[in-house]
Amino acid sequence: MLIAEDLLLLVYDDEAGKPAGMISNLEYSLSGALLVELALRERVDVTTEADEGEPGRMVVRDGAPTGSAPLDDALERLAGLEGCKPKDVLGPLAKGDLTTRLLDGLAERGILRKEQGRVLGLFPTTRWPAEDSRHEDEVRAQLRRVLHEGVEPDERTAALIALLAITTALKHVLDTGDKDAARTAQRRAKEIAEGNWAGDALRKAVEEIVTATLLVPTVLAAGNP
Repeated sequence: MLIAEDLLLLVYDDEAGKPAGMISNLEYSLSGALLVELALRERVDVTTEADEGEPGRMVVRDGAPTGSAPLDDALERLAGLEGCKPKDVLGPLAKGDLTTRLLDGLAERGILRKEQGRVLGLFPTTRWPAEDSRHEDEVRAQLRRVLHEGVEPDERTAALIALLAITTALKHVLDTGDKDAARTAQRRAKEIAEGNWAGDALRKAVEEIVTATLLVPTVLAAGNP
């Protein structure tokens, strides 16, 4: 399961089949999740002073197929975006309705159920309720261990927590009815998102990607009249 797919499962309500609450920056967070996944697999990187050209630019280290359609599509697009800053590749990776493509993949594997209908008999609508919640339940249990019990996260879990914080979905994911516990978990999530949770070899690339995912929507909003 991809980090981006875990992110979608967590932000979508299992019964309503829609995003739970006010979810922000989802498309950019999904793009960032694909980039982080590729960085963790050592397929892409962010250049440093040791590389030719300017530092802080995206580069594909290994363009061989991964066996995952979303990752392979991202790799193909990134091949034409080498030399760009991380923040500048998030938009191109999201093109073609990234959210729907990922949801379709989850439905094809029997994890979600695709239900199409019409509002007022006129406007087409699609819902994605849960079909098989076992994996999502495992992910939520791991998040509780990390955010409520203080267990140290692995790189993938830390990346997921950082991306959830960006989408403002943590409140929904961590909703236990205990306000004090929720506040403690929010603080813990912020510490993880801002901490050095990636391994030494990948830390710079992954942190720059997550930072870009956080900053891009703010930059775009500032540019609007």
